[in-house]
Amino acid sequence: MKVGLLPLYIKLYDEVVPEIRPRLEAFYETIAGMMEKEGLEIIRAPFCRLEPEFRDAVESFEMHNADAVVTLHMAYSPSLESIDALCKTELPIVVLDTTETLEFGNMQDSGEIMFNHGIHGVMDLCSMLKRRGKAYAIAAGHYATSDVVARACGFVRAAVAASALRRARVGLIGGAFAGMGDFRVSYEELAEKFGIRVESMDAGRMAQIYDALTDEEVAEEKKINAASFVMGDNMIDEEYDLSVRSCLALRKYVAETKLTAYTVNFTQVGREASGLTSMPFLECCKAMENGTGYAGEGDALTAAFTGAFLYAYPDSSFVEIFCPDWKNNMLLLSHMGELNYRLAAEKPEIRRAGTNYSPAAFPYAGYTRMKGAKGVYVNISRGQDNYCLTAAKAELVDFPTDAFAGWERGWMRPVGQTTASFLEKLSANGATHHSVFVVGAEPEQMAHFGKLLGMDVTLI
Repeated sequence: MKVGLLPLYIKLYDEVVPEIRPRLEAFYETIAGMMEKEGLEIIRAPFCRLEPEFRDAVESFEMHNADAVVTLHMAYSPSLESIDALCKTELPIVVLDTTETLEFGNMQDSGEIMFNHGIHGVMDLCSMLKRRGKAYAIAAGHYATSDVVARACGFVRAAVAASALRRARVGLIGGAFAGMGDFRVSYEELAEKFGIRVESMDAGRMAQIYDALTDEEVAEEKKINAASFVMGDNMIDEEYDLSVRSCLALRKYVAETKLTAYTVNFTQVGREASGLTSMPFLECCKAMENGTGYAGEGDALTAAFTGAFLYAYPDSSFVEIFCPDWKNNMLLLSHMGELNYRLAAEKPEIRRAGTNYSPAAFPYAGYTRMKGAKGVYVNISRGQDNYCLTAAKAELVDFPTDAFAGWERGWMRPVGQTTASFLEKLSANGATHHSVFVVGAEPEQMAHFGKLLGMDVTLI
């Protein structure tokens, strides 16, 4: 992710106190370096003082394909010099409100004022951003003694995910599962509201890709699987071959059509309906592992959002709450065979599924347990008047062993809530039964993500 780090300054100081610039420039470099340690690529700019300088800096960020702009007030900077450039750009804005000196009590050297008074420039700018209707996020705190830089970078990731959603292209195999209503939405509305394009995958083209697979390609994929997975003791070679071929065909189709996400209705998988001979559970997991969104049962809505989150938070995964643990205030997360393998606590075991719910050949999946992780449980739903984002801070709880071999499984604990209160709040807010666990995120980041997209946001 690329970020334009915009230093805001005032021309008056270059005329009256030019000697303060070197120390402020060094502080700018300190912040840039801290953001780089957070995994961002920083596009630097010279100190901006006047409207043409701000315009040139923002245009440079755009030319270098920045994903966001982070503002850093080096001193007070009059907002009317920068506001037009910041409101004109489509790049999301994150305001980093920090200064170099930690303490400003009664015995502080008054000379430090000139190096630490950007805060009222922040207030001036944010007031104007609010007045102009430009969405932004703000993180305030001391750069060295708080997590303010990390939080600012988190807001950048959320903004990047929102931008990724607007480029979403979702493939649909088999339509929506019959009778499931919660995730059914108008695809035309998704395009109009978010820019999401949903398209039915071409079974004929899929079949052509499937039939063109060589034995050498299939053998190579099996070799990779043997090195990456534990091979189960219930496999039937002919069925496993059909599974591998279906996975390869789907992977090639997704690459050819440049999909950012897809969803598969397992009840409609079959040679005639989809061009595939087996439900491609293994590929659905590998797709998420490699950044392609997924959701089950024809849920294009959640698939699109999963893909967007994966773009900025690569350890995220499509999840579904299966069973409540009332006693220990946890919830079992599971699904038929889909999980982002980046969350695997141990090598997945490829096994023949216990039950075949599709009209195609018996499916194979790589079953594993989710590792411990902290993040946010995020649900996307369609309310009466708008789309809704419901989010809660949560953690995945790992165990050294469990009794669920042959299942995708994970245990989630909502932070600061009982299982009962969490479930009540979810359903009171109309949450669907499909969600995304966004590893490494914070609730305020998800709120920013939702607001950038014009959604109704509820943090529970």
